[in-house]
Amino acid sequence: MQEIDQRDRDLLGALQGELPLSSTPYAVIGQMIDMSEKEVIKRTERLKREGLVRALCAQFDMRALGYRSCLVAARVHAERIDEAANAINAHPGVTQNYRRNHDFNLWFTLAVSPSSRLGLEKTIEVLAEEAECDVVRPLPTLKLFKSSSSDGHEMLAGDAEPHPDYTPLTPAEIEAVRLLQRDLPLQPRPFDALAKNTTLGADQILGAARALLQRGQMRRFGAHITARKPGFSASAMGVWVVPADRADELGAKMSQNKAVSHCYLRPTYADWPYNLYTIVHGRSVDECESIVNDLAIDTGLTEKQALYPTREYKKARINYFSREAEEWEGAHGAQRAATAAS
Repeated sequence: MQEIDQRDRDLLGALQGELPLSSTPYAVIGQMIDMSEKEVIKRTERLKREGLVRALCAQFDMRALGYRSCLVAARVHAERIDEAANAINAHPGVTQNYRRNHDFNLWFTLAVSPSSRLGLEKTIEVLAEEAECDVVRPLPTLKLFKSSSSDGHEMLAGDAEPHPDYTPLTPAEIEAVRLLQRDLPLQPRPFDALAKNTTLGADQILGAARALLQRGQMRRFGAHITARKPGFSASAMGVWVVPADRADELGAKMSQNKAVSHCYLRPTYADWPYNLYTIVHGRSVDECESIVNDLAIDTGLTEKQALYPTREYKKARINYFSREAEEWEGAHGAQRAATAAS
């Protein structure tokens, strides 16, 4: 790997900011950091090749796009958990799926689009039936205290409802979202290349991108930089029983701890009393245990568990408005209707 120089650092900083929504974005970046368009493209190609830049694309706000999502805990017979995980993974809206060290042994996140005919709850039901889960417990976020999207856990939020100010997208904007998720080509007029063989022109894509950004439905358009967190190889999901009247107080307190990257309030069930969730990272399971125990001492909470992933079945970024999700829903919705009619 070639050593990173100051020019690379300047370029990484520019790419990680806001990539200009211009017909010639690499030329604009070059003007910003005193670099030719050709050099911007060449250096970016190398940074991607060396894994420092993952992609140049849009980052969207799921709720603002009208999506509903949920974290789901499932209990599956241990002998068939792999088969169950495969059935759940077949849904394109499942972004994370882990086996964890608990009777609720399969934990996954699911997101469905605003045009979903089945909806979130029915989709969970269908997946539970197909995976032959003994029990499923939907665990949407009731309140978010802290979330960091930089370490791959952004989908754990599981916000059940769309944003209250949700603005429905036009068909052209939906198509633009599909395109803006793609890795932007490294050539002088990349949006022209992105528009090739599609129903939209480059100017339409750029216009839609600006509108989505202005409405907050697109958070940013720029580089996804590979996060480097040397030494952190373990993570724990600490689940806590917190009195309802102290949830805000203790959620805020836990969020102040630097070791906590995520903190959420979720619903409880008769067989699942835990309502506050904290994600912590450490160099080992022992270190994660120590962090969770320190949180218990700081808050005075005693009813807790630390859940660890023992197998990762799926971890992927969501592909918004994907045709694959529409096909899955069409097939499974038809099957469900046929079963109900028989």
